[in-house]
Amino acid sequence: MKNLQTGHSLRIGVLGGGQLGLMMIQAAIDLDLRVEVMDPSEKAPCAKFTHRFITGDLNDAQSVYQFGKNLDIITIEIEHVSVEGLRKLEKSGVKVIPKPDHIALIQDKGLQKQFFEDNNIPTSDFILIEAGGNISSLGLPIVQKLRTGGYDGRGVQILKTTADIVEKGFPEACVLEKAVDIDKELGVIVARNSSGQTSIFPVVESVFDPKVNLVSSLIAPANINKNTAAKAQALALQVLEAMDFEGLMAVELFLDSDGDLLVNEVAPRTHNSGHHTIEANKTSQFSQHLRAVVGLPLGDVSLLHNAAGMINLLGAAGAYGTPVYEGLSEAQSIPGVHPHLYGKSEVKPYRKMGHVTVTGPDIDLVQKRLLKLRESLCVSGTKEK
Repeated sequence: MKNLQTGHSLRIGVLGGGQLGLMMIQAAIDLDLRVEVMDPSEKAPCAKFTHRFITGDLNDAQSVYQFGKNLDIITIEIEHVSVEGLRKLEKSGVKVIPKPDHIALIQDKGLQKQFFEDNNIPTSDFILIEAGGNISSLGLPIVQKLRTGGYDGRGVQILKTTADIVEKGFPEACVLEKAVDIDKELGVIVARNSSGQTSIFPVVESVFDPKVNLVSSLIAPANINKNTAAKAQALALQVLEAMDFEGLMAVELFLDSDGDLLVNEVAPRTHNSGHHTIEANKTSQFSQHLRAVVGLPLGDVSLLHNAAGMINLLGAAGAYGTPVYEGLSEAQSIPGVHPHLYGKSEVKPYRKMGHVTVTGPDIDLVQKRLLKLRESLCVSGTKEK
């Protein structure tokens, strides 16, 4: 896709050079988009594949501005970035998607929860407390979330007893949420472009690793009835439209034991719960994100297979050094298996090193193959710590 003034490919700057950016670059090639990346690590997965790679602090306003000032569009693959820098870019005429105000809202889990409440979006009961506040004020058990800075399971914990509060309660400003009796954890990827066109991916069902609070696997479409699926998609769209959001958003929901849906959190970017869409849907979440960012018509997101699933390849406990992907060769002999390795040079315990998507004719077969993969795949390292 060309910049009509220069005749050259549109230059899209991405803040963050991790695996989400890597898969975004892969999708950008098909659309003739030039992707340039800034990340604090010179070893970031995107470093070898982008047109221009800059090492810089994503939370430093001046670094963000300098990186993006000559680009056509700026987007993100991680929300922990300088909103001040993005606002300066927007004022200088660079298109910023998602909008800086939306990123600022989502960066603060307290503001995010307050937004849900103010816009009649169902969510779990909560209170906000300042640093050093009374963590037990909502009763027990509770979910405690740092208002800012949490990512990939960090900054979120369940406190069940007074001893838990004493031993591991966060002293910083946080959100306290009443624990929900969860039947299923669901996710919906939804997108909206500058023309107001919206698109909603089928609902997925996620299984979390309770030790590290990360998605270990997912099933698509979710094993729920059509009415619940329709309500989940409508709720995701309600969040998007209430925020007047432009771009792609992942909406995480709880289905509780009473059959009610509650919005847990949202992410203003591509998301782990949408990785399977590369093989499972006519348009992947990465292509859809780019379409929304540059203002193209959104793509068809209908399923290419009756069922799909995904497992995350996480670093094993105690694994350090160069990654070793155990069982991967054997896994590729299984029909419908699609591995994605992120090219990270070092493995660490529970670090996301890749994912494997499974497609198939029905949910039962996909689940059986996922179980087999979970038992046989492991990312170890060349040294232990």
